Amino acid sequence: MASITLKGNPVSTLGTLPSIGQKIADFDLITNGLAHVSLKDFEGKRLILNIFPSLDTGTCAASVRAFNKAAAGLKDTKVLCISRDLPFAQARFCGTEGIENAITLSDFATGKFGKDYQVEITTGPLAHLLSRAVIVTDSNGTVLYSQQVPEIVDEPNYDAALAVL
Repeated sequence: MASITLKGNPVSTLGTLPSIGQKIADFDLITNGLAHVSLKDFEGKRLILNIFPSLDTGTCAASVRAFNKAAAGLKDTKVLCISRDLPFAQARFCGTEGIENAITLSDFATGKFGKDYQVEITTGPLAHLLSRAVIVTDSNGTVLYSQQVPEIVDEPNYDAALAVL
């Protein structure tokens, strides 16, 4: 279990992120168009998994904007922005914000992604949402970088995540 904070108050997640050198697990997430996607859909691509509680918070929205901007200059890399937000809310956000380089995906249907990746928050007011974390993989799905952001309201370390690519 990872111990993180929300505005200084302790909260917990199910566990710890996949480690550097480990292969990431397959997933079944929902796109804005209500299609299912899995790890196989991104075969041969480097991935940035930008994981967060909800697009309806300032920090989460800022991370999607930042990774969307970075994605424009990344070759053979897909940025997946993953939350439990409904796909309709994700589509609205992307349309309003002009998000064209990052892909928003939802874990709303089953919550399996949050459990498999150990990022589901288990205590506190955000229980059952996803914690703020970043996982970067190579084109074979091997973890190059992972960060469980210790304070939910803080942004991830974008520079460190992008530096491994």
